Amino acid sequence: MILLAVLFLCFISSYSASVKGHTTGLSLNNDRLYTLAYSTEVFLDRGKGKLQDSVGFRISSSVDVVLLWRNPDGDDDQLIKITIKDVNVEDVNQQRGEKSIFKGKTTPKVIGKENLEALQRPVLLHLVHGKVKEFYSYQNEPVAIENLKRGLASLFSMPVKEFYSYQNEPVAIENLKRGLASLFQMQLSSGTANEVDISGNCKVTYQANQEKVLKIKALDSCQIVRSGFTTSNPVLGVSSKATSVTTYKIEDSFVTAVLAEETHAFGMNFLRSITGKIVSKQKLELKTTEAGPRLMPGKQVAAVIKAVDSKYMAIPIVGQVFQRECKQCPSLLEHWQSIRQHLLPDNLSKAEAVRSFLAFIQHLRTAKKEEILQVLKSEKKEVLPQLVDAVTSAQTSDSLEAILDFLDFKSDSSIILQERFLYACGFASHPNEEVLRALILVDAVTSAQTSDSLEAILDFLDFKSDSSIILQERFLYACGFASHPNEEVLRALISKFKGPFGSNDIRETVMIIIGALVRKLCQNEDCKLKAVVEAKKLILRGLEKPEKKEDVTMYLLALKNALLPEGVKKTLNRIYHQNRKVHEKTVRTAAASVILNNNPSYMEVKNILLSIGELPKEMNKYMLSIIQDILRFKMPASKMVRRVLKEMVAHNYDRFSKSGSSSAYTGYIDRSPHAASTYSLDILYSGSGILRRSNLNIFQYIGKAGLHGSQVVIEAQGLETLIAATPDEGEENLDSYAGMSAILFDVQLRPVTFFNGYSDLMSKMLSASGDPVSVVKGLILLTDHSQELQLQSGLKANMEAQGGLAIDISGAMEFSLWYRESKTRVKNRVAVVLTGDITVDSSFVKAGLETSAETEAGMEFISTVQFSQYPFLVCMQMDKEEAPFRQFETKYERLSTGRGHVSRKRRERLVAGCEFPLHQENSDMCRVVFAPQPESTGTLFSPLLAPRWAIGMDLLFVAVSPFPLSVSSPLAGLRLDSFISVSGILTIFEGFLKS
Repeated sequence: MILLAVLFLCFISSYSASVKGHTTGLSLNNDRLYTLAYSTEVFLDRGKGKLQDSVGFRISSSVDVVLLWRNPDGDDDQLIKITIKDVNVEDVNQQRGEKSIFKGKTTPKVIGKENLEALQRPVLLHLVHGKVKEFYSYQNEPVAIENLKRGLASLFSMPVKEFYSYQNEPVAIENLKRGLASLFQMQLSSGTANEVDISGNCKVTYQANQEKVLKIKALDSCQIVRSGFTTSNPVLGVSSKATSVTTYKIEDSFVTAVLAEETHAFGMNFLRSITGKIVSKQKLELKTTEAGPRLMPGKQVAAVIKAVDSKYMAIPIVGQVFQRECKQCPSLLEHWQSIRQHLLPDNLSKAEAVRSFLAFIQHLRTAKKEEILQVLKSEKKEVLPQLVDAVTSAQTSDSLEAILDFLDFKSDSSIILQERFLYACGFASHPNEEVLRALILVDAVTSAQTSDSLEAILDFLDFKSDSSIILQERFLYACGFASHPNEEVLRALISKFKGPFGSNDIRETVMIIIGALVRKLCQNEDCKLKAVVEAKKLILRGLEKPEKKEDVTMYLLALKNALLPEGVKKTLNRIYHQNRKVHEKTVRTAAASVILNNNPSYMEVKNILLSIGELPKEMNKYMLSIIQDILRFKMPASKMVRRVLKEMVAHNYDRFSKSGSSSAYTGYIDRSPHAASTYSLDILYSGSGILRRSNLNIFQYIGKAGLHGSQVVIEAQGLETLIAATPDEGEENLDSYAGMSAILFDVQLRPVTFFNGYSDLMSKMLSASGDPVSVVKGLILLTDHSQELQLQSGLKANMEAQGGLAIDISGAMEFSLWYRESKTRVKNRVAVVLTGDITVDSSFVKAGLETSAETEAGMEFISTVQFSQYPFLVCMQMDKEEAPFRQFETKYERLSTGRGHVSRKRRERLVAGCEFPLHQENSDMCRVVFAPQPESTGTLFSPLLAPRWAIGMDLLFVAVSPFPLSVSSPLAGLRLDSFISVSGILTIFEGFLKS
């Protein structure tokens, strides 16, 4: 096929040099038959695998090329016939021997009688000035066969304009012919041009000399319609690379040989052992020339083609899509029943649960709405949440319609499933407009309205009322996580923010999501849109002149979401240095954190350093710890800090000797030459030793790309009155309060209040249970990449990668009045599976490589509090359990008849557990807590001190690990603001004892 195209090139080039008067393009001699040997072969293996260890197949044949017609008015107008014959299919790995799937199989049995007949049916190429003007084939040939013919034509020069084949040939066969015809794309002079061949419209560069021509095709420039998607964040995404090089050998003005090599390689960014590579080679060699048929008479090429065979028709040279029908595959319901056991709640921390989840998503993507609904309606309550996770993660039109039909938003009996669906939409790997439209048009499943406009959902959601907070919140989160939001959505949210709200929580969420939309629109270079400019002004004006004092935090969170440029720093600096008004220390330190994490200037760093020593005691220690952590961990701001510290006025003993309990620490969870996972913990106390804020962050970096996987900030205020302590200056009148805010996947979420006021705290304590609690269980699709490739040879290839996470978080508390000690444990168990799959399909034989890795890991956060003395002794521990790490590799070759060959490899190792270091003060405290204790006769005395931040750490691990809000609690009605159960009980109870 491709061989034929190369043959044609050879003869054309030779004739162009020998025919008198022929001055442009390639041409064949009159009355000659050219016979060439052609082969195309494909290899699949790991990224650094050896070809002899690969799987794949080879298609070889002879190709006859003859000149049928030449325009009597011009030598450069020709019609060429290309015929493939003597086809053979064999194993690319000759070491397979008796295990070869082709052993004892004849070509008709391998390819199929009809496919073979279609493949050997000639194709016609109409050449004008060396360019393929028309490509003729029989109608309705298999696409795969025509693509092979197109691939052959691609070896030659000049843009292919038309390709003629028979009607109604199978798509797969047509593609093989396209692969053949595309080999005719070649030119004899150096230069760059755009050419259309089986790969699409591609940029091609030629390097020519007297003996050979080198053709380099930029595959990433090829414009061709193919399905595919990928995860937007590079950290969770896939890197790929493709090359195509064709070499033509020329002797005595003849092209005597062609060698084409095309490679496609991919690797998962997060785990580089998940790789795959496809190598496709084409070879064409001239064997003989002999006397051929005489030219056909006629002045019009159309009449000549009709005289040859009226069944020929012009078809596109670009490769066409074909789908292989799955034979003897289980139905969706049968597949679900086979994996259902693995997705029971008790099994979600196992790798098999994630594998089943990912495999079922793939099946869901080929299923119809009715099939999906059948599975949903047949399932029981205990597994429905996991089924909703899978159906929503499939992200197809049918799955979306099915889940919307299944979920009754008018009823409150399935709130858990509704939240599960909406959160899964929010964390979708590749959200599209259809999903966003469905979320915006929630009323489509609650009323008879059919409008698809934004105004419809805004009219439906009454923001003045608090009766539909869940729908309002999910709508806003859907906007925040949208992959490509538009100005209309932002403008609508700004308008809503200026109006009345029935819930202040929704008002805060609207402003925070406005910040997220500003960020995404600016990343798409839409910062100058009117709505974006207005949103920036709204955020900055709110920081300068908030309507209520509590709004400052809301605007700061929106600002952090928006990542606004330099103009914002002026406002942040005014807040930190209190140039215009007094702010709480939590607000000031939050402003300082944003400044230091966003390329601070020399003067910004200097002013912050000069402020240390003039701040309240614990704030002094906190800011000093932040600066020291920047230097120790060599953060981006460290160079500027070191530069400022060269000045004695900023770097002296008085400034760097401040004492206190506040601290900041950053460390590595994991580290490799190309990637790093980090955690950071900073704690700010009041002057009385009570927690004001704890902040835990988890980041993942791949090269220069970063993902803010999670952040949980726990804040408390006004608790001094509970222990008769003295509040800090300016904080005497603060109400008792504790709350949490979180970041997931770079998006700031609405803060949650744990308690507000002493009476609220007591009511939550009395209604809470100290029994072990299962907080979160669920399944999340992290990585989702699919890429369909059209190889130049006419074969179809696919690259897919998936990553899934199963999460199971539970908590328990131990409390002993006798030993005057309490201990809270929050255990996070996760199972992670990453898979990569590459396949090459010709419709009659398929080869593939599957690689995967999995682990089942656990992390425990333990907070031990001894309240036998004042201040309390608090020891915090972060322990990572030892975890198995398993890798699998499967290679296979399979005929359409079912016969196949499979080889498998497996490796496993045990990753040692460890305890992560925290700040030095914590290490010192732990030595005291776990030191041998003498018997004590002291009385029970339990003031509410440092344990405040134990709430922060425990709740952080419960709420964040690592992507918490994509799933809901299995306990009925349990939501994020209920996470105070477990470690919160400890702190509340201590306050109760003291009071």
